[in-house]
Amino acid sequence: MTEGTTSTAAEGSDTLTRLEQEGEIAADYLEGLLDIADLDGDIDMDVEADRAAVSIISDSARELQKLVGRDGEVLEALQELTRLAVHRETGDRSRLMLDIAGFRAKKREVLAELGAKAADEVKKTGEPVKLDPMTPFERKVVHDAVAAAGLRSESEGEEPQRFVVVLPA
Repeated sequence: MTEGTTSTAAEGSDTLTRLEQEGEIAADYLEGLLDIADLDGDIDMDVEADRAAVSIISDSARELQKLVGRDGEVLEALQELTRLAVHRETGDRSRLMLDIAGFRAKKREVLAELGAKAADEVKKTGEPVKLDPMTPFERKVVHDAVAAAGLRSESEGEEPQRFVVVLPA
């Protein structure tokens, strides 16, 4: 291959390899954390929507609730720490997503439903609908659900009070 030439397949596999590497680093970091906290859990790694996704699962999901915290606050902090661990190893910023005991998966379902309901309301009334403040993850899920319903949405406000507005078509 000559300089300046790109290969889409090679880039795709390079990205996958990089994301798999992020997942491996994150899994090692989280296994160490589980050992320190004396918690049982299995690490599951995947690549979803062009980002590494790591989940901690356990037969005793109740035990892992300590790592989720109230409304996912501890989970958010652990995700940031895990991203920092990946950054320290790779030198690259990570967009890794962490889920613990299925918390994010359940939250994603609820938020997708919320986005679909808001879209239905906008379609009926023709008026914009403002939702409560959300985290970036939550807003992304709602934006995706609104787009799937054929409408558009925007985020407004400043963190941590940033919220989604669902707009008529």
